[in-house]
Amino acid sequence: MRKQDFYFDLPEELIAQDPLEDRSGSRLLVLDKKTGEIEHKHFRDIIDYLKPGDCLVINDTKVIPARLIGHRMNEKTEKQKESGSIEGAKIELLLLKRRENDIWETLVKPGKKARIGTKISFGDGLLIGEIVDIIEEGNRLVKFTYQGIFEEILDALGQMPLPPYITHRLEDKNRYQTVYAKYEGSAAAPTAGLHFTKELLEEIQKKGIEIARVTLHVGLGTFRPVKEDDVLNHHMHSETYQVLPEEAEKINRTKQNGGRVICVGTTSCRTVESSVDENGLVKAGSGDTSIFIYPGYEFKVLDCLITNFHLPESTLVMLVSALAGREHILAAYEEAVREKYRFFSFGDAMFIS
Repeated sequence: MRKQDFYFDLPEELIAQDPLEDRSGSRLLVLDKKTGEIEHKHFRDIIDYLKPGDCLVINDTKVIPARLIGHRMNEKTEKQKESGSIEGAKIELLLLKRRENDIWETLVKPGKKARIGTKISFGDGLLIGEIVDIIEEGNRLVKFTYQGIFEEILDALGQMPLPPYITHRLEDKNRYQTVYAKYEGSAAAPTAGLHFTKELLEEIQKKGIEIARVTLHVGLGTFRPVKEDDVLNHHMHSETYQVLPEEAEKINRTKQNGGRVICVGTTSCRTVESSVDENGLVKAGSGDTSIFIYPGYEFKVLDCLITNFHLPESTLVMLVSALAGREHILAAYEEAVREKYRFFSFGDAMFIS
């Protein structure tokens, strides 16, 4: 299976730079995974495709302002710290995963300047990070020192970690959060969930559809580009997930009663497929997952998927191809390009039924 098998041509002007004012006003392409039949709707029409007895699985992770821009410290800047002014070489950190209280796995740019022992100052010394180890894929473990509460300092100094293809400044930080975001820890939003409003979720529940919440803190695993020509040689970066007992029970009850499990986003999908046992039941608990879903994979829990339109040759295109078939997905993407759908994080949605 080759990476180029999942390529499609995407005009740059179709990459959505800004979120719509009305979350549920985005377009919705409905794809029948068995026949390849396509319908064009608006996202608020999703309720018409959900049936009483179904279970909607949402990822309630919350994005943290994980992008930090600071300056490398040396003897000179140590003295500048005392005077309250630090101007060393610029270094950017992206927080990926908390390992211990003050030790984080991070992505550092430029990596050449991030050797073990390097100290980085943020906010003129309000926050100091020291690189204590280099781990897989060149990521760094950074130990932070500070006075006060880390989350408050991060909120003051950090920026929302928007994907590199979004070049516009985000005016409202909350537009890169789902309306049900609860548990902080993600370096990126589970973007399929950005289309839901509280009102739409209430309507869905009133119709008799169960809503189950799971948590997967989105890191680089979801977005790391595939560099290997042979897809099977790609290694997914691990991400932390949690499924509470009452939420696992909702999903399992739905399956046992013949309802459909409909995941909102690839992260919810990867969570339930990572926590299933040999009997097809979702187990409560927490852990790390590096599950890589590509064509040939047999889904054990998920029946349908609500998702956005993804990057060419990405693991996300491979995942949706595993569900609906590569030919159906590429045909649907070609149709979306023709119809000028908006792509990626702030773009339109697809329902694979």
